[in-house]
Formats: sequence, structure tokens, C-alpha cells
Amino acid sequence: MTMHRTTRIKITELNPHLMCVLCGGYFIDATTIIECLHSFCKMCIVRYLETSKYCPICDVQVHKTKPLLNIRSDKTLQDIVYKLVPGLFKNEMKRRRDFYAEHPSVDVANGSNEDRGEVADEDKRIITDDEIISLSIEFFVQRAQQQGSADDKQKEEVHNKRYLQCPAAMTVMHLRKFLRSKMDIPPTFQIEVMYEDEPLKDYYTLMDIAYIYTWRRNGPLPLKYRVRPSCKKMKISHPQDGVNNTNRSESDSASEKASSPAGVPSTSSPLPSPSTLVQPSQPHFTHISNPINGTTMTSPNRQFSFGNKVRKTALNGSSTSSG
Repeated sequence: MTMHRTTRIKITELNPHLMCVLCGGYFIDATTIIECLHSFCKMCIVRYLETSKYCPICDVQVHKTKPLLNIRSDKTLQDIVYKLVPGLFKNEMKRRRDFYAEHPSVDVANGSNEDRGEVADEDKRIITDDEIISLSIEFFVQRAQQQGSADDKQKEEVHNKRYLQCPAAMTVMHLRKFLRSKMDIPPTFQIEVMYEDEPLKDYYTLMDIAYIYTWRRNGPLPLKYRVRPSCKKMKISHPQDGVNNTNRSESDSASEKASSPAGVPSTSSPLPSPSTLVQPSQPHFTHISNPINGTTMTSPNRQFSFGNKVRKTALNGSSTSSG
């Protein structure tokens, strides 16, 4: 099984793909020549083609007589530049507003709001690392398990959903640690954070999730989580001690059955609610005592029901049973 390694790259390593060779700055109103697909700032390439009909990079002929006919605005490239370069969009919008405030006689009636600098970061869906993002977190329930009336579902959903305010640079791994701490979930269980029904990578930031799943800012970023037993490593038996390994594997399987919930598969079953003693449909947060990023929570006593016995599990893995 191959592990996918992720590496962080600096914005300076991407600069050759984000900067205009004519002005040496980041693309503003990125415009591409359709003959060779080289891109420049719109103002830069328009001025250049007033005196030349060839591409500044590869020297290919843009057009025999009217080179401006063979250039196109590249909105996708410009959006990438705005999202990768911190503060570029905000500074450019401010610069445009200041220009038209100093030159009120300039006619921009046919221009867009972006041309006049009247677009906010929220409207353009530009997110910065230090921005605070509101998110909601709730237990993931498969559609086949959803039962009851619509009103009951709505009440239960509102009761179990919790809201947080976190920096956009916070990763899914941080959110998992937060859930484990507040829910008091033992290390023998793993937590998966999800968007809709898709598990998220640990290295995803909230900003990454907002961009990947096109969050529209029309509400909190909707996230879900589920808890399931950790997968145990398989033991490889050797031929020379086959009898001993057989006995050992039988004892291991018996101990696993004794330590797992009765009648529940050990690989895909969600963890019962830490706040209830009976088999609940989902764990939930209880009311809160410590403020965390504008939202507070308390961790309930962790008790799980296994068959007829109530088992209290401590963080160090030790347990006591009472009939």
C-alpha cells in the first residue's frame, strides 16, 4: 500500500506561471494569446500589440493586421492568481476605487462591478489564511438509517449540530483532535471528518475545503464526522510454529469479540454515543463550558454499552466492568 505524501510549495516557486513578463508583476485581468496560449496582463499586452504583431515570449505571429482579435480574457487563470496571492484581490479593488474617485469624469458605465473595484472578497469567494470561517459539525448518518417524521428529523438535526468559528488555515487534523478531546473518544477509535458523504484528507485546510467544494458563503461550512473502530494490523503466521500461532489467533479473535460491541462488525460500525448508556443512533456534543473560537463545549462522561454490561473506558486504555 503506497502512502501519498504531500509537500508544501512556496508561492515563489509558482511565480513563473503567475507573473507577467512585460511588467514583472502578478497577472491583473489575465489575457491569453490564442495562437500560443501565453498569458499577460490585459493592459500590458494591449499596449505591446500597438507596436508589434508578435508574441513577446515565443515571437509567434498573433495576427497579420489586427492582433487584438486573437487575445482572450482568461478568467480561470485570474481567479487562480487571486486565490494564491494573499491580499492581491483586495489591493487591486482598492486601487480601482481610488482611481475612479480621483477621476470622476472617466466613464465606466459599461464596466462591471469588478472593473470599478466594487466587489468584496465575499462576493468573489476569495478566502485568506487569517480569515475566520463559520462551520457546522454534526454526526454523519447514512440515508438508509434515517427514520422518523420530517419534524423529528429536523429537531434532532438542530439539537445535534454544533457551530464553530475557526481560522481558514486550520486543518482537518486539528478538527479531528478537537473532536477527540471534546467527545473524550479513546484512541482505539478513529474519527473521520466528512463533507457530505466524502471523507476529507487530514492536510486539507478549511480554505481548501471551501475552494474544492465551492462553498458559497450562504451559511456555515457544513461538515460531518463519524467514529469507527481502528483497523488492527494482520498477524503473519510462520509454518514452523503453526500450532502455536493457531492457538494464539484463536485467543486473539476471542478477546476481540469480547472487547467489541455485540453483533456489530469491527470495521465499519460507528461508535455509540459517549453521552448515552443505550445504543444511540449518533453521538452528540453536550452543552458547553470552555470557549473555543467563539463556541464552547463540554465533554461528557464516556460510557459504552456492550451487551448487558456497562463499560467505562479511560484514556489510558484500562477499563472496569459492572454488571
